[in-house]
Amino acid sequence: MSRLARGRGRRGKFNPRAGFEPEPAGPNVSGALLKQARKSGQLNLSNRGLEKVPDTVWRINLDVPEEAKNVTFDGEDRWWEQVDLTKLILASNKLSELSPNLNQLPALVVLDVHDNDLTSLPKEIGDLQHLQKLNASHNKLQSLPSELCHLNNLLYLHVDYNKLAELPNDLGTLAHIEDLDVSHNELPTLPPSIGYVSRLTKFNASNNQLSNLPPEIGDLHNIRVLDLSNNQLEHLPSDVGRLGKLEQLYIKYNKLREFPNLKQCEQLKELHAGFNLIASLSADHLKLLPGLVLLDLRDNKLTSIPEEITHMQHLQRLELSNNDLSSLPFSLGLMSSLKSVNLDGNPLRTIRRDVIQRGTSELLKYLRTRIEEQQNGGNTHSREPKSGDVAPLTPDPEPAVPGSTIDTFTVHKTKSINYSNKNASSVPDDILETGRDMYVSEMNLSKNVLTTFPAGLVQLAATLTDLNLSFNKLAALGAEIGQLSRLTTLDLRNNQLTALPTEVGNLQHLREVALSCNRFQQFPAVLYSLLKLENVFANDNHIAAIDVDGLLKLPQIATLDLQNNDIMQVPPQLGNVTSLRSLQLGGNPFRVPRPAILAKSTADLLEYLRGRIPT
Repeated sequence: MSRLARGRGRRGKFNPRAGFEPEPAGPNVSGALLKQARKSGQLNLSNRGLEKVPDTVWRINLDVPEEAKNVTFDGEDRWWEQVDLTKLILASNKLSELSPNLNQLPALVVLDVHDNDLTSLPKEIGDLQHLQKLNASHNKLQSLPSELCHLNNLLYLHVDYNKLAELPNDLGTLAHIEDLDVSHNELPTLPPSIGYVSRLTKFNASNNQLSNLPPEIGDLHNIRVLDLSNNQLEHLPSDVGRLGKLEQLYIKYNKLREFPNLKQCEQLKELHAGFNLIASLSADHLKLLPGLVLLDLRDNKLTSIPEEITHMQHLQRLELSNNDLSSLPFSLGLMSSLKSVNLDGNPLRTIRRDVIQRGTSELLKYLRTRIEEQQNGGNTHSREPKSGDVAPLTPDPEPAVPGSTIDTFTVHKTKSINYSNKNASSVPDDILETGRDMYVSEMNLSKNVLTTFPAGLVQLAATLTDLNLSFNKLAALGAEIGQLSRLTTLDLRNNQLTALPTEVGNLQHLREVALSCNRFQQFPAVLYSLLKLENVFANDNHIAAIDVDGLLKLPQIATLDLQNNDIMQVPPQLGNVTSLRSLQLGGNPFRVPRPAILAKSTADLLEYLRGRIPT
């Protein structure tokens, strides 16, 4: 018998036969549920609309249970064998506070209060000395009690999606913690004591207001996953380079101007450094990362890639879209491990667009041919030109279109118009007319200030296949988009979109759509009607759920990026979407699959999900 006889301070009515009777459990907590909890040591009260936790819950191991009123010694109601409550789930209710009486459950190992309206945690939480897991995410917490740092056995602490402006200075006393998530708060700094949390293996501080990091962060010698995305960091301290066990580093969406010096991060497999201001890559820095599998440098200011990138012999995915690259090192073609290279949005002048559009394998093959040409003395004029050769670099230019900077010769040869980064709120008529008259297939209008869809694009409907409207201020697309029926690629990243019009369903040739960094709260259902769709990039939105039935309608879907959304649950049936070759789900608040599973290949992830489908 546990603490049943400890009746000091009991509440309720005295019964001469059974002692103190507990207060009624309340309309949302049945006596049967409490009875079962006394047997199992676990109580799940999630999704019950609770505005307050009944006192009977806090006193579950103190009050005399209902079944003890009629004492028998034969049968299954062996009430005297009750166990202490070790797991309490109060998630997804309407709780605005927790009672200090929670310290009457000293045996608690797991306390889950995520998705409530809590503005604070009681200081008595520090009395739960056996607590190993505390989930208080998705609340309204403005601070954490210093007593929280008394939880010496805590292994898992999630306080993400709150309103925290600081962390306790004594955070370092949580010496055993392994998983710490403080993302989506309002933290301007991290306490230096973070360095004492020496067993930490996963630390997520993304989506805060961090402008610098304490050098003590280099003392996290067991850290494997570090997420600092979506902050205000202008540089990383060199101490980050001391994280010898680091496997995944997320520093995207910051203000970094230099590639980080990761001199001792020999275990690093993934580096996500997109959406920064990095202007150059140091050959010395690249040599230090031989084990890198994924390098994401999209949306930076890179003008060149050094030959030393070939030291990354395990590199499989290289993201370089939306930089200022005019060329690539031919030696890139010798990297046999590369499976994906993304170069969209670069002013490449030495590689024709049609070569890039054929995919990574054809691009690498082309680069290898250029190496052979160099070895043969660079004589490329003694043979007939082949498809994929370098476009002329010094053509005789024709006069530019009046009122624009568009060179008609270049437009004629490339069948593309690049009208990006012009600070334009509309597309000039002469640009559209040139595109129509020269049968343009590609139109780049990115990095402008467009607030409405350029209706004049319908003039190009007969030939336009590639449309880039990324990095504008579009809140909606016009119905005219449906007239561009030959589109195969549509880039809408970094706008203010919340939905797609039904007319998108007319784009039956669409193979790739990029919706990243918008304001979608749900996956656009109109996409499920596009049977040729292969690649969907919908990361960094607010998508809350995965519609497996919709995805199963896309027979050719191969790439699905849903990173950094608000997905709370991954349906196991997603494993049945077997056409997927790349599935990215990191940065969401779900807890299953675990990060270790997400880090595996897509094939392994899909197999894991299929294994969890109820039979």
